[in-house]
Amino acid sequence: MMIFRVFLSLLLIVLPAMASSSELLARADTRMAMPGSEATLEEHLNITKVLVRKSERRLYLLSGEHKVRSYRISLGGNPIGHKLYEGDKRTPEGDYILDWRNANSDFYKSIHISYPNARDRELAEAWGLNPGGSIMIHGLPNEAGDLAFAYTGLDWTEGCIAVTNEEMDEIWALVDNGTPIRILP
Repeated sequence: MMIFRVFLSLLLIVLPAMASSSELLARADTRMAMPGSEATLEEHLNITKVLVRKSERRLYLLSGEHKVRSYRISLGGNPIGHKLYEGDKRTPEGDYILDWRNANSDFYKSIHISYPNARDRELAEAWGLNPGGSIMIHGLPNEAGDLAFAYTGLDWTEGCIAVTNEEMDEIWALVDNGTPIRILP
C-alpha cells in the first residue's frame, strides 16, 4: 500500500510537469529564446520567404531554408487546383510576392499577394474570363466578433489565405513587403 501511495504521489508530481514541458515544446517554434539572450526569437528573425502548402492547410514563415513559424490556414471554398478566374473560390498556386498591405481591410489586416501574374492573365483570357485579384493573407472578417471560433478549420474565403487575428498580428510584424511567397498544391 505504501508503494502505491509513493507511486501515486510521484505521478501527481511528474504528470503536470510533463504536460507543461510538452506545452512548452509545442510553443517552441513561436516563443524560443535565443541562446545567451533574454530576447525572443521574434526579435532576431529575418523572414526571407513564405511557403503555403494548400493540401496541409499550413503557412510557413522561412528564414533561409528553416521553418521558423507554422500556422493553420483556411482557404477558398473550392481549394483544389490553381485559381483560374474571379469567383472560382480557389487560391492561386505558384510564385508571387507579398507586395502591399492594408491595415483597414474588411478582414483583420491583410497582406496582398501579387496574383495575377502574366501567366495567370493568359490562362484566364484563353477561357474568356477575368483572372480576378485581391488575393490576400488576412485575419477573420471584422464583423466576426464572438463568432470567430466558427471559422476555425473551415475553408471559407473567396480564394484568400486566412489565419486567426492573433496570427495575423504576428505575420504582419514579421513579414516585410517584397517577401516572396510560394503557394503549393
